[in-house]
Amino acid sequence: MSSAIKHAQALLNYIDESPSPWHAVRTSEIALCAKGFSELIEGDTWSLERNGRYYVKRDDSSIIAFTVGTNDLAQDGFRLLGAHTDSPGLRVKPKPDNQQSGVNRLGVEVYGGALLATFTDRDLSLAGRVHIEQGGKLMSKLIHFKKPFLRLPNLAIHMNKKVNTDGLKLNKQTELPLLLSISNEQPPLIDLLATELNIDTNVISAWELHACDTQAGTLYGLNGEFYANSQLDNLASCHAGLSALLSDSSLNSNQFNVCAFFDHEEIGSNSHKGADGSFLPDVFERIAGSLSVSTEDYKRALSNSFMISADMAHAYQPNFPSAYEPDHKVLVNHGPVIKVNANIRYASNSASQSRFIQLCEQANVPYQQYSHRTDIGCGSTIGPMTSARLGINTVDVGCPMWAMHSIRESAGVQDHLYITRVFTQFFS
Repeated sequence: MSSAIKHAQALLNYIDESPSPWHAVRTSEIALCAKGFSELIEGDTWSLERNGRYYVKRDDSSIIAFTVGTNDLAQDGFRLLGAHTDSPGLRVKPKPDNQQSGVNRLGVEVYGGALLATFTDRDLSLAGRVHIEQGGKLMSKLIHFKKPFLRLPNLAIHMNKKVNTDGLKLNKQTELPLLLSISNEQPPLIDLLATELNIDTNVISAWELHACDTQAGTLYGLNGEFYANSQLDNLASCHAGLSALLSDSSLNSNQFNVCAFFDHEEIGSNSHKGADGSFLPDVFERIAGSLSVSTEDYKRALSNSFMISADMAHAYQPNFPSAYEPDHKVLVNHGPVIKVNANIRYASNSASQSRFIQLCEQANVPYQQYSHRTDIGCGSTIGPMTSARLGINTVDVGCPMWAMHSIRESAGVQDHLYITRVFTQFFS
């Protein structure tokens, strides 16, 4: 278990350094550069070399990293692993400053399907990016307040006597503003941003910020067999994929290996940098073009490619047995999960499942299969849309986890090592 604990701690460190999608891309970029990857700019001409290592960003919160193999691209295709950098939560509004009965508050908007009750009574701060104008040029700066200075206090049970029977219900407009300070004792948000970035307020144009938990990730359980942190969905998959791509066996492979991490999955992926946008097709076409691969051979390459769509899975929680399909309980620390849905909410089919099972067997890793309860709506991933857009056979997989979309999710230490080993087998 020691190697699994070490790998899980590396994941926790990765997440703690990545409190927003922009930070996640930056953290990934640092790891890529340390392994000899070079940045490509979309607006520049690309000149790729065999055995080259490259990455390209779009709007700083989506990133695609790839190796240029020596294999015949048309015959062998791409080995693609996709995941996403965003997580549900509370995003700060453009004009957030609000005073109510002597208290300064920040107005927020719900991003994605956040488990809102879990954001109450936690030590919160802000992270994201700020756009500024200097010398007529626009640029963005990452920002992460490490100090907790925001809170969403729960209503006492004395005023909400049915909360334990009816559940905590928060009005998204009136009951989610975050408490900041006593009125007149704290400057507006723009002043806080300027002070943190050591700039003048008049150069700040706009921002994209969200509330983040200040509690670091941790191992727990009697034997440290579990881990907990924010954003496991889906930075755990990003970390596993990145670790596999940067392994020696992957870097020494002759394949065209690709990791594509997208923003905006939690809100549908329909954006210029989302998985349902043009980012990945653009990059694939440019790889083929730079290597003088014909249109005919590029289409062959897509047909011969394979994609693993990596997103977290719902682990069985024994306190809530009625929430699960009784014949498809997946257990923490029992291996990665193959996700199947007849209505293609997941992209897995029998052919892609079989290929992933073969990878698990080659890596000596157990696997599980998951199907959602038929009478409960099923979530989705980037798998179906990416598969449809590119025509690449795809399997949807992930590690089992508890409390998906909570601000504090948890999963199994052994599973993270398991799935990384399978991804490494895929890239090798």
